[in-house]
Amino acid sequence: MGAQPETAPAAGLRTAHTPLPSLRTRLLRHVLAPLALTWLVGTAISVLVANGFVQRAFDRSILDDAYAVAANVRAANGRLEFALTSREVQAVLFDQVETVYFAVLRPDGTMLAGNANLPVPAPQAGEEYRFSDVSYQGHALRAVRLHARGSPPFDVVMAQTVHSRAALLRSVLGYSIAPQIVLLLALSWWLRRAIQRDLQPLVALQQALAQRAARDLAPLQVRPSTRDLWNLGAAVNGLLARVADSVRAQREFAGNVAHELRTPLAGIRALASYALQHDEPAVWQAQLHAILHSEERASHLVEQLLALALADEAGYVLPAQPVRLDELVHAVVLRFLQRADAAQVDLGARGLEQAVTLQAQPVLLEGVLHNLIDNALRHGRPARGGVAAQITVALEHTGGEVVLAVSDNGPGISPALRDRLRQRWVQGEVGQSLGQGAGLGLAIVTRYAELLGARLEITTPPQGGLCVRLVWPGP
Repeated sequence: MGAQPETAPAAGLRTAHTPLPSLRTRLLRHVLAPLALTWLVGTAISVLVANGFVQRAFDRSILDDAYAVAANVRAANGRLEFALTSREVQAVLFDQVETVYFAVLRPDGTMLAGNANLPVPAPQAGEEYRFSDVSYQGHALRAVRLHARGSPPFDVVMAQTVHSRAALLRSVLGYSIAPQIVLLLALSWWLRRAIQRDLQPLVALQQALAQRAARDLAPLQVRPSTRDLWNLGAAVNGLLARVADSVRAQREFAGNVAHELRTPLAGIRALASYALQHDEPAVWQAQLHAILHSEERASHLVEQLLALALADEAGYVLPAQPVRLDELVHAVVLRFLQRADAAQVDLGARGLEQAVTLQAQPVLLEGVLHNLIDNALRHGRPARGGVAAQITVALEHTGGEVVLAVSDNGPGISPALRDRLRQRWVQGEVGQSLGQGAGLGLAIVTRYAELLGARLEITTPPQGGLCVRLVWPGP
């Protein structure tokens, strides 16, 4: 046989080699990463803005120097003359940090005065001046070409090193970025502390759940710091309460089965033992009938116990849906007709002509009808001889209320016993035993009525007997 393929790990689960990050780490990552990115973008914008303003300030400075040089160019006899001496040029263009270069160009491009071979920014038609970055004698320069519209016209080229401009830009960036870095680090520290403090109740909740014993279903003591943690704690406590209810129902069901089946099983064993002690077929037949009767009682008891367990769980697992109550009553009554005929009981229904729709659980509605009709068939026979037994299932829809009633003309139940019969394991007595059973029928109906949102009423009709009504209030 071929090798079986390995089972793939469940979707969404991580192995031990890829541990999940903590919630604190994820929150810090989701907060600090966008914050750092925003800071970087802001810093880049600050650099561009600062560089632009510093550039404009220095450009204006060298443009002023170019105007100062142009003011000292004269036209005499159609020729251009430069009126400043070398000493005067040094005085006009003096700068403690930067080295300044200049050139005055005639209309034909030849140099009138200044530094030879100084790079000249390319002219642009219609522009009075134009700035550009050039390189001269191994130095990076910022240069401007000023076009003077005289007679004849001429150009002045002014260039200056950029050491002070770079130093100023570094100072601006240092004074603006350094505090931002300090603030970013302080904010990171504060966020880490704040997130850790806010998540501490979640850590405490996780530790409390991890250290709790499997049988301990008591509510957790949650000290939430936010609404979300409070909701989480409430949801966990709600789950624990539902699990506790389910465990209680299971334990009660197991105890009920053990307690209630002990008697019929012991009776069956005694009947079988008695039959084995005799050789007469008549005794065997009588004992077999008794065993069959005891088995029927035990089966009926198990069905009631299962129905009661279903009622305890129904609030969590059975969704409500639209149910045609008139059709459901008709179907259940038809199921009991053969049994009622065999018992010589007149079973009938009324009020089924009108369609009645409820938002309910069909299983619970059928359970109500089964238990009420079954109880009436078992215990609802008239005490007076010669009176035919009658059971009526009635459906009414008046005044906004929906009423489902099952009534019989039997001996009825005293008011003192009605509340007791709604409890489990109570068997009523009305002069004579109500018959075989464990007193679970009305307890089941009571629980079903609670889950169905109906009001349960147990009354005695004017003609006698017993009437059990389920009333659903109108909207």
